[in-house]
Amino acid sequence: MRRGIGLVVLALALTAAPASAQQRFALLSFESVTLTTQQVLLGEKGGKPVTLTGELRFPAGAAGRVPVVILMHGLGGLSTNHDDWARALNEWGIAAFMVDSLSGRGIVGLTGGDYQLSALARMVDAYRALGMLAQHPRIEPDRIAVMGFSAGTAAAVFSASERFSASYGPPGAQFAAHFCLYANCMTRFRDDAKVVARPIRMFYGTADDWTPVEPCRALIADMRKGGADATLTEYAGATHVYDLPMKGRVTLPQATTARKCSLAEGEGGQVLNTKTGQAFTMSDPCLERGVTLQYDEAATTATREAVRTLLASLFPAKPLAGPGPAAKDGAPVK
Repeated sequence: MRRGIGLVVLALALTAAPASAQQRFALLSFESVTLTTQQVLLGEKGGKPVTLTGELRFPAGAAGRVPVVILMHGLGGLSTNHDDWARALNEWGIAAFMVDSLSGRGIVGLTGGDYQLSALARMVDAYRALGMLAQHPRIEPDRIAVMGFSAGTAAAVFSASERFSASYGPPGAQFAAHFCLYANCMTRFRDDAKVVARPIRMFYGTADDWTPVEPCRALIADMRKGGADATLTEYAGATHVYDLPMKGRVTLPQATTARKCSLAEGEGGQVLNTKTGQAFTMSDPCLERGVTLQYDEAATTATREAVRTLLASLFPAKPLAGPGPAAKDGAPVK
């Protein structure tokens, strides 16, 4: 096993399977760091070290190296919609790596610690996961994409930034594509429209009252002006987390939303309320409470098909390869 990869194998492989069969599930631990938004904006790297874990799922019957999509959750942590995406990716012959950004930090979902964890810290987590997976013996290092959900979309959209990639991206590795579902674009950062030459795809519901679509329209427009391969697809009437199966319409009266906030990076790495000129905090008067959620099967199906189509073009199917010659300890030769 290569250095830097912590692997705890889940005992899910059937004992009757052929000796050449590959394990389909594994837990991977990797090192990251907890940084504040200000630290990230200042390019600092000296935050609190943390060991995070993610679940790596391989497609059935896959052998040798495969492409992978890193899934970055939002507030509340991993949920059934992330599991559904992992299953879909596996059906398409692509591995899925579901990162847990909370447990390793001792954070319980939808609590104060969850809200206070910087979205840009999740971006650093995604970069660290990229660096780890690029060394994994069963992952194709040039075919790793990232998909973010809600607060986790910072890991997907801003990891495409030339600025942040230069500061925090792993040497010699880059995401092949960036997917964002119901992103939070309320904060504009310096040079955030200057992005790497990789596809960026955002998907949004027009009835999203947690993270409204308008700021993302502006961000995508600015990226496209600079020549980026960036698009925003909207679904009429769909709400936040429209891909999370739930019964009926759900109201969360205490959920905090920045839908009325206009934020931007100021001097010294501070995030400012652009209307007041004051530093933004979680007690800012622009914040409101109360959001609505509802599953939208049509929007979910359309999003999944759009993602599948792009991944099929980026990660064309390859003939299944055997595990290759074995080293003396039985592991595949790298």
